Amino acid sequence: MTVPSTGAPLVEVKGLRTHFTTDETTVQAVDGVDLTIRRGRTLCVVGESGCGKSVTARSILQLVEPPGRIVDGSILLHHPAEDGSSQPPVDLAALSPHGRRIRDIRGKDIAMIFQEPMSSLSLVHRVGSQIGEALRVHSDISRKEARRRAVELLGTVGIPDPAKRADAYPFQLSGGMCQRVMIAMALACDPALLIADEPTTALDVTTQAQIMDLLRGLQRETGMAIMFITHDMGVVAEMADDVAVMYLGTVVEKGPVDDVFHAPKHPYTRALLDSIPKIGSARRQRLPSIRGTVPDPARRPSGCVFHNRCAEFMPGRCDVTLPPPVAVAPDREVRCLLHGSTDDQPAAPATATSKEQR
Repeated sequence: MTVPSTGAPLVEVKGLRTHFTTDETTVQAVDGVDLTIRRGRTLCVVGESGCGKSVTARSILQLVEPPGRIVDGSILLHHPAEDGSSQPPVDLAALSPHGRRIRDIRGKDIAMIFQEPMSSLSLVHRVGSQIGEALRVHSDISRKEARRRAVELLGTVGIPDPAKRADAYPFQLSGGMCQRVMIAMALACDPALLIADEPTTALDVTTQAQIMDLLRGLQRETGMAIMFITHDMGVVAEMADDVAVMYLGTVVEKGPVDDVFHAPKHPYTRALLDSIPKIGSARRQRLPSIRGTVPDPARRPSGCVFHNRCAEFMPGRCDVTLPPPVAVAPDREVRCLLHGSTDDQPAAPATATSKEQR
């Protein structure tokens, strides 16, 4: 049965700032991120390595390890009560990272597939036991019922002979099978939101396609929302309903996938799309590339964080003025001085310290 998408907001991230403070400096890994994840839809968060995608995802579940911490912003989880009635949203950013309430949400309401399954699964426990443990933490069921449900989940994610594989250890399975085990574990409690942190990075192309088909099929059946983190624009085109393009801890452009792909507004988004190989291009033609690399988050450029790599850099403006978010169309937003008024927000100092802890 296909569950229709309501498109109502499930998680709203507003002004999220996650910093890592040491004796020498403060690294602003996430700096004022605004995102909306809608029920039954897939939000793809895309950008180069080091742009803050994974830290944003971990912040939603309060999984940022010290010295990192959320210093500002809110993460609102809109979830109906068990009787179906509406209730006030829960601000996940205000919860204790080690408290019972956030532990009840992890795995049950919001589940996460981590980037490296072999480092996320226990090598000394059978995969069926690991899935069963997730079930027993969030529901009052017996070991026998947890085992039955684990075998059923392994079959759902396409693992052959699931009863036998449930007794296997992760090191006895291939990378693709381990990733499917991680998906089965994440889906054990029917979460409303599944966060997938580059789940296909270490897999071959065929297995990547199978994993993406699996996630899309499960989304149609259950109606869950998906936050899919990737640096591959081809995966974005295949998976996304909505796109958020991140650069150096900031969302520089977001909107529906068709609008962003066919009419990108930010120079960084255009550069990412231009770097994709195209069928029919001339032989030996060099692909366009983005000059330089992502700056050190501890030494953020003043003004627009992308100005030192931008082909449309405007001296005296881009390097001194912080671009505000500009709505360019319904559900479309971009941070660039090429759009909006000239009365822009002054740039914050590059060495700005974090705000006071809550």
